[in-house]
Amino acid sequence: MSAAAGEHHVLEARLDYRFTDQSLLSQALTHRSLTGGRRGAGGATNERLEFLGDRVLGLVIADALLAKFTAENEGELAQRLAALVSENVLADVARDLGLGDHVRAAPGQDAGETDAIMADACEAVIGAMYRDGGLRAAEEFIHAHWVKRIDAAVAPPKDPKSALQEWAQGKGLPLPTYRVIDRTGPDHAPQFTVGVTVEGHAEQIGQGRTKRQAETTAAQALIDREA
Repeated sequence: MSAAAGEHHVLEARLDYRFTDQSLLSQALTHRSLTGGRRGAGGATNERLEFLGDRVLGLVIADALLAKFTAENEGELAQRLAALVSENVLADVARDLGLGDHVRAAPGQDAGETDAIMADACEAVIGAMYRDGGLRAAEEFIHAHWVKRIDAAVAPPKDPKSALQEWAQGKGLPLPTYRVIDRTGPDHAPQFTVGVTVEGHAEQIGQGRTKRQAETTAAQALIDREA
C-alpha cells in the first residue's frame, strides 16, 4: 500500500465513506496553488469538484430546510441556507474532519489555517463523493455533519450586512461603506477581498467566493469586533 493510499484510508474513516475511485479523493485534496494557480490546470486540482460540491451542498441543505421549517417563507429559508453553506461553516466542518492534514498545497500555504482553502476542500470532497457514489452518498455525509447546525438555530439568522446597518443607524452613524480590495482566482472560482468601514471605526476585511459573500464576512467581522 502506498503512503498516499494509507493516508486516504485514515481520511476515509473520518469521512465514513470509502471511495471506489481513489483519484477523485486525490483531486479533491489538491489545491490550485500546487500548480502555480495556472489557468487550464483546474482538471488537476479541486476547483471543478469544488464547483460541483457547492451545488450539491446547496441542494441537500435547501431540501432539509424545506422539510424542517415548514412555516418559514423563502426569505427566511434563504437566510438559513446562506449561513449554513458559508465559508466559516465549511471550514469548521473541514477542520472537524482533519482535512488540513491531507490537503496538498504549495509550500508556504498553511492549508489548515486558511478558511478559504479548508472550505474549498470540503466542497470538493462533497463533489467527489457525488461523482463516486451518487447523491445518496453525498447526502448522507452532509446530513451527518450539518444536522446539528440546522437544528441549533431557533430563528433564522440575521444577515450580517443588515445587522451592521442597523447597528450603525442605532448609533446615529452613516451607513457602512464597502470597497473591493482584490479579486483573485480563475473566472469560475474567484476569490474576493472586501473592506467595510463605518465612520469612526477601523476598516474590517472579509473574503469570499462572491462579492456579496466577502461583504457579508467583513460585516460580521466588524460586528464581532465592535460588539
